[in-house]
Amino acid sequence: MIKGLVNRIIPFSSVDGPGNRTAIFLEGCNFNCSYCHNPETINICNSCGECVSACHYSALEFKASDVVWDKTACTRCDECIKICKGDSSPKAERMTACEVVGEIEKNKSFISGITVSGGECTLQIEFLIQLFTEVKKLGLTCFVDTNGSVPLWEHKELVDVTDMAMVDIKSYNNEEHKGLTGMENTTVLKNAKYLAELNKIYEIRTVIVPEILDNYNNVDNISKFIASLNPNIRYKLIKYRQVGVRRGKINSYTPNDEIMKKLSCIAEQNGCKNVVIV
Repeated sequence: MIKGLVNRIIPFSSVDGPGNRTAIFLEGCNFNCSYCHNPETINICNSCGECVSACHYSALEFKASDVVWDKTACTRCDECIKICKGDSSPKAERMTACEVVGEIEKNKSFISGITVSGGECTLQIEFLIQLFTEVKKLGLTCFVDTNGSVPLWEHKELVDVTDMAMVDIKSYNNEEHKGLTGMENTTVLKNAKYLAELNKIYEIRTVIVPEILDNYNNVDNISKFIASLNPNIRYKLIKYRQVGVRRGKINSYTPNDEIMKKLSCIAEQNGCKNVVIV
């Protein structure tokens, strides 16, 4: 059975889709967003060992040439993540779909489904297919939280076992998108159109980052795009926050409520019927 590289599992989440859900974060991302709020999920640990000496609880050690994490000794102080220069985590675990399902089953009675995020979860498609296939047997829904960079129309088996997608459209302008993430947005927009045609988009999201992105132009164009697909798709406008970001990568601030309200009004005027600010 294929193993997925899992950064962490949050048993209960009310912000990763509808209802109470288990959120599973996978390790590894093909974007390098300057405002990334989970930078420790971008790269896979290369066992450089700098984190070993930073751990005050002997939860990390070298075995052969690999850094190995002892979760029973770990206090989750995250000093290892703070010291890591590689945007990674030594605490990511390779788990089979059955092992992840075992964690989900502990709280099955209290959740409506799971949401798999990252990193970028669709970089581990075969694992997702196995996981979702097993989770469906529990009567739970399966969502993906994706940056939209992987052409999902080429992976029908995954789409078939996915109930809904939460898609980030970080910038409508292709050059701005490349500057922000390192990749173009052509596939992102095509994925949004493809999933909307299947009625499999739960929400589309844009992070509002002052002085870094052309926020008004983005919301104007993205909301028109959403309205053309399905005006009832939820459009979530997310305030940039400094918590967890790499300070050397970005110099911005949290937009105020007045700015967010103006952007929300633009989206509503363009035909979006379900605009949410967080």
